Amino acid sequence: MTLPWHQNAFTKLKQMIEQNHLPHALLITGMPQMGKFELMQQLVGTLINNDKIIRKDNVRQDLDIPVLIRRSNYINMVYCRAGEINPTTKNRSKDIRVDQIRSFCEALGKTADKLQIGVIFYADQMNINAANSLLKTLEEPRKNTLIILLTHNVKNLPITIVSRCQSIHISPAYDQATQTWINKHIEHNEDFDIAHLLETTHGVPFKVLDELSGDRFIHYQKWQNQLLNIAIHPMAINQTEDFNGNEAEVLSCLQCLVIEGIRLKILKYEGGLVELNNIINTIKIDLLFKLLDDLLYAINLLKTNINIKLLLDNVLIVWSHITHLKTYPQILEKYK
Repeated sequence: MTLPWHQNAFTKLKQMIEQNHLPHALLITGMPQMGKFELMQQLVGTLINNDKIIRKDNVRQDLDIPVLIRRSNYINMVYCRAGEINPTTKNRSKDIRVDQIRSFCEALGKTADKLQIGVIFYADQMNINAANSLLKTLEEPRKNTLIILLTHNVKNLPITIVSRCQSIHISPAYDQATQTWINKHIEHNEDFDIAHLLETTHGVPFKVLDELSGDRFIHYQKWQNQLLNIAIHPMAINQTEDFNGNEAEVLSCLQCLVIEGIRLKILKYEGGLVELNNIINTIKIDLLFKLLDDLLYAINLLKTNINIKLLLDNVLIVWSHITHLKTYPQILEKYK
């Protein structure tokens, strides 16, 4: 069954199949948790006329042994992914290595009577040597072979790779069909505004389900309410004990609020959060963009040895004055 937000993408893929115009390399793009893997499975199931055998492939789980590529239950299909144990260092690789791509291409280079399929996920995690190695295969495609690249951020792929693939994009979804699907897949759906949940996750349905798992959504809502209160009542900045130990998540939560505020400001539309509507009505949009830039920079700083609590405190000082600012302060200049 096609996921509602996959409808346009899968229709294009079906047209390629029906018109016999399926390329030798497909690039399926979209934000994390948009279901790129599931769309690939549906495509492959259609091509080999056996959806069940592909659904049995359990290749997203980590293995405890070093491997370069993984085999599908469909005999002529292989997968290549990041996170495999490097046999040299015994550590898990964060990227896709050149030895993996060489093994992947070699597996697809063998003669086969039936369609051969290779899937790389996620292709934007290939290091430069791996990408160069794949390029050679893309430049000289074999007959009866399909390579599918799943990619979160196409900008992280070399243009030489992108130009040799037919791209299919899964767009963020806010439509009623997607809301209905989410409604069927969550418990106590009467407690939630599904449209608002999609807004806060930027139209990523699987992320909505993830946010609602366990007690994550309860914490997220609490942080969100506190952040909104700080912007309305600046003195509330002195009551942020709940943020301790959760600084990264709070920064991410604030980032979502600012992005949503910018979106509502541009569309001249009121969202589901009354407090956010009131806040953005008094703010110039250029201040929101500047704060968003600082938030992106702050989130990147989390990968360093930065004092995360002090970093969040600096950001919150600006956020607490956001409705009264005339000029934007250079809060992160000392970190640059």
